[in-house]
Amino acid sequence: MSLAGAFLTAWIAAGQQARRIGDADLRNAGKTGGEWLTYGLNYNENRFSPLDQINTGNISRLGLAWSYDVGPGGGSQEATPLVWDGTLYGITNWSVVFAVDVRTGKEKWRWDPEVNQTAVRPKICCGIVNRGLALYESLIIAPTIDGRLEALDAGTGKVVWEARVEYPQDNYTLTMAPRIVKGKVIIGVSGSEYPVRGFFDAYDAQTGRRAWRFYTVPGDPSKPFENEAMRKAAATWESDFWKLGGGGTVWDGMAYDAEANLLYVGTGNAGPWPEDLRKQTGKANLYVCSIVAVNPDTGVLQWYYQVVPADVWDYDSVQQMILADLTIRGRQRKVLMQANKDGFYYVIDRISGEFISGQPFAEVTWAKGLDEKTGLPIVNQEAHYGKDSKVTLAPGPGGAHNWSPMSFNPNTGLVYIPTASASSFTFQSDPNFNYRPGRMNMGIVFGGFGQQPASPATSVPTRPSPPAIGPTPPEGQRGGALVAWDPVTQKERWRRPGGGSIGGGTVTTAGNLVLQVVPDGRLIAYSADKGDKLLEVQTGLRGGMGPPITYLLDGKQYVSVMGGTGPVTNPFGGGAGENRGGANRGGANTGTTAPGTAGAAEPNTPGGNAPPLPNANNAVLPKLLTFVLDGKEPLPVAGTPATPPR
Repeated sequence: MSLAGAFLTAWIAAGQQARRIGDADLRNAGKTGGEWLTYGLNYNENRFSPLDQINTGNISRLGLAWSYDVGPGGGSQEATPLVWDGTLYGITNWSVVFAVDVRTGKEKWRWDPEVNQTAVRPKICCGIVNRGLALYESLIIAPTIDGRLEALDAGTGKVVWEARVEYPQDNYTLTMAPRIVKGKVIIGVSGSEYPVRGFFDAYDAQTGRRAWRFYTVPGDPSKPFENEAMRKAAATWESDFWKLGGGGTVWDGMAYDAEANLLYVGTGNAGPWPEDLRKQTGKANLYVCSIVAVNPDTGVLQWYYQVVPADVWDYDSVQQMILADLTIRGRQRKVLMQANKDGFYYVIDRISGEFISGQPFAEVTWAKGLDEKTGLPIVNQEAHYGKDSKVTLAPGPGGAHNWSPMSFNPNTGLVYIPTASASSFTFQSDPNFNYRPGRMNMGIVFGGFGQQPASPATSVPTRPSPPAIGPTPPEGQRGGALVAWDPVTQKERWRRPGGGSIGGGTVTTAGNLVLQVVPDGRLIAYSADKGDKLLEVQTGLRGGMGPPITYLLDGKQYVSVMGGTGPVTNPFGGGAGENRGGANRGGANTGTTAPGTAGAAEPNTPGGNAPPLPNANNAVLPKLLTFVLDGKEPLPVAGTPATPPR
């Protein structure tokens, strides 16, 4: 090679190494579809790719390009990978981060934070999981389940800085994917079933220094309030609530409007679940089960919308939020949309927080509907329960829609929701409840699934369930489903069986496709407009499925997905003797759950419909699978070849 050629090669390599992802790149993320730079593909979190190389006419040619062994497992693969500059970055169980060459599937580097699994496992509510990473400048931002936040060099995997968000000794864990907003890393905490006070933080992405913290519930009222938002919230609580922590943790949904400079964050349930045990009867308990909008520069509250005031059913409002501009009743509206755990699809004004509309997208019995002006739920009187009364309600705590990502296609105007169409749970306060510091304090009777002793009160008669509202699933489709929902008319456009509120998820594309991953290991392609099934691939990665992504490199469109759990010691974390019952994050729809609903998405979930707990003999080790048109590699585990449906 000539000296000039060597210089040119070195110059090109230096230019490639110098490429960094800044604020402008994140504001424009997803517009070309070439890379996947942030959890929801873009700040709108709509998971819509403009790519159309793979489309309804050729999806039948989709085949495996390569596979990568993710690790030994220990829980579900819930993460959305990131793709940047020819490299795929992922995170798996126990917060192990890896980088893989997209062209070959070869590992570039791997980093293990070496979590003290023995000590941390009893503090994890609902599965040894992580949902994703963040990317900024040349750093990969990785949350570790033990409360650390790490910045890794994207090229080498070496640690650049470390911040301590919280400590597992204080019952906090990190499971959500961080987001980057204006050079700040936004991260929330998990753990509402423990005595914790929920919050989310902002950290300087370059240094790891904390910029601000927003608490979601007030603290000790004898101490000064952190801000005016906490002063207002304190008026909606009473008694010594703060000794129980309050809850309201932030473990999933966020979105950002760069034009309005508003960061939207969903908050979790209060703890314990029953309001009589919280001594909060009649109190709204701000800001649990809410959507809060804050200024990302300061963390100051701009508005809030409490989805379920005084929640007693574990209806967290942390589900994915999608931002869109829609014409509703002849008026252009900047909206925020959420398919909530509680079974209602919400459309609200993202600038003001004003309620626009809401309708049930699944079977709902806990409420009669939503007030047309305020959006407040019209709760059925029969939905209230106590120590001497119990009632079976829909949805169950696993929710009509949980963490499993949905997607919005602006070409069809439809949102594709992984749904538990008809799930339920029998609610009753624990008559033997005693608060236990540092332990789970859910306060609910779980029948044979909780670790509490049997009680005569557990045999009290179940009150009749309130009447159901919402779409009635077709005969034989009362389990998990993929629902195409029109957010303008608040009506279902089409429905297909398979999926559920927990596990897998969707991505939609300009190729008129919806790609869905079903927790039983299937990758399915539908036409986005009509819901025609075009392809079904059984990957063999039964259980523990994460959402699909798609991207373009060297003129080829790829589709990647992770799945498999490996041997699972305890799917819900928590140590022996904990009252968890599995009904929350990865949870069960115990009671009258139909086979194939959300309960089947987590191994050994109560409800009787889940597969056996994976062990050394039957576990499928986690893998990352990447597909392209005319891919020829065989699937690495037992499964059906990729063929179009007959």
